[in-house]
Amino acid sequence: MITELDKKTALILIDLQKGIVGFPLAHPVEGILINAAKLVDAFRKAGLPIVYVNVNPAGAKWTTSRKDPAPASNIVFKEDWAEIVAEVNVQPDDIFITKHTWGAFFETALDEELKKKEITGIVIGGISTSIGVEGTARQASERGYNITFATDAMTDMVATAHENSLKTIFPRMGETGTTDDVIERLN
Repeated sequence: MITELDKKTALILIDLQKGIVGFPLAHPVEGILINAAKLVDAFRKAGLPIVYVNVNPAGAKWTTSRKDPAPASNIVFKEDWAEIVAEVNVQPDDIFITKHTWGAFFETALDEELKKKEITGIVIGGISTSIGVEGTARQASERGYNITFATDAMTDMVATAHENSLKTIFPRMGETGTTDDVIERLN
């Protein structure tokens, strides 16, 4: 349940990029993008920052470390793979962050950008719930941000991983609610 949003809250949307929205997902991507776009419109109207995060794992050290199963470190991505999808209404004044790991704070300018704007809270959504969204939320929690999860503006490739994040992990880091709940608190 969302009790409130900080006056200085940013919207962070994770990996809503052309190469990822086409993956097989637990929930229809159209609904996720509609809700993300509703959040973008509401944050824009409120004059609050919008952060678009994409991922480019090419060359990242974690892609070559041992794990089971090993990721395909030799994947060749299409030229537009990292581009944010048009459905979420990207504007030139928005903040753009490219991450190379699961979390958007690691070795990026995200924390610096948020601090410049005196941001104390974030609303987060995107793909995938248990990887990019959760990884970024964990890092935001370590930095002391108040976190709100827009649960219907995120999905995962694995339904049980999505549910675990929503029911077990996220309530330990922040508040959860729907897009409409966030917009109601924003207003």
